[in-house]
Amino acid sequence: MVSFSRAAAITGVILLAACSDSSNDTNTETAQDGAVQPVETPEPKDPLSMTEAYTLENQQYLETNLAKDGVEVTESGLQYEVLSKGDGESPSADGFVTVHYRGKFIDGREFDSSHARGEPATFPVGGLIPGFTEALLLMQEGDTFQVTIPSELAYGVNGAGGGVIPGNSTLVFELELIEALTQQEADELQQRRIEEAQAQAEAFKQEQLAYLEQNAKNDGVTTTESGLQYRVIEESEGAKPTGLSKVTVHYSGKLTNGEEFDSSYKRGEPASFPLNGVIKGWTEGLQLMNEGSKYEFFIPFDLGYGERGSGSGSIPPYATLIFTVELISVDSRPAE
Repeated sequence: MVSFSRAAAITGVILLAACSDSSNDTNTETAQDGAVQPVETPEPKDPLSMTEAYTLENQQYLETNLAKDGVEVTESGLQYEVLSKGDGESPSADGFVTVHYRGKFIDGREFDSSHARGEPATFPVGGLIPGFTEALLLMQEGDTFQVTIPSELAYGVNGAGGGVIPGNSTLVFELELIEALTQQEADELQQRRIEEAQAQAEAFKQEQLAYLEQNAKNDGVTTTESGLQYRVIEESEGAKPTGLSKVTVHYSGKLTNGEEFDSSYKRGEPASFPLNGVIKGWTEGLQLMNEGSKYEFFIPFDLGYGERGSGSGSIPPYATLIFTVELISVDSRPAE
């Protein structure tokens, strides 16, 4: 059985004491995840945020917070307030927990949340920042605490997440302890989650294949040897691209449930990219078109994002993609 402590279902990465720096992450996301679209890059943090003024502001917050009714402080300096009380088991330092939480800075800005992800997080009690571990060991199943963690019990002077959490930051968590688990219980939970995810993925895959099978019977839909399906909306007699051409297009992309995941129309400008740098369904499909034509494509998962889906999460594994594409222009020179 896969050890839960190393399994993919362990979430809440921002809390982990061993979390990696994300400075190598790229600031791009993809349209049909072939044509790269720029992501708005946040303004660099003011260097003053790392100075004594920022440190002093966070220290003063701790002093002010401690004076509030109901706030307790431990010997280490951890502050906590019991928001609601449960009567379940308490976790052990070598065990695991399932929790819901929201993490904020002292100004109320949220930097992490299991609620935002739509599911609780499970992780090892001993693999977290010291303040989070200490707080969990004070709790019972069913408890909800507000926990205020000084920087020395969090990420210290260096911060974390490639600047997501600045150095010397006091962190405020609303923390609900749902379940305390042993290693064995955590492993069993992980195995159940893996099996459930696999079953859901297989069911979705079969649903997508059934959609394509039915769609192929619709009037005007043509299926190529690869399995790509297309429908001509408007035909033209302009130039045809090759697999090495650079094209300029307007397009919209949606899933079979109608959910739109990308649109150049909504961005207000067409997209340009080389046909050898996009998903297979696009490379094949656009070579069927003439400059000035408009097609609708139905792209099977093996010509799209396959068994993994897109990195952004907007396109799930095994998803059939439906694109309406207007070929505006073709650059006859091979794309560099």
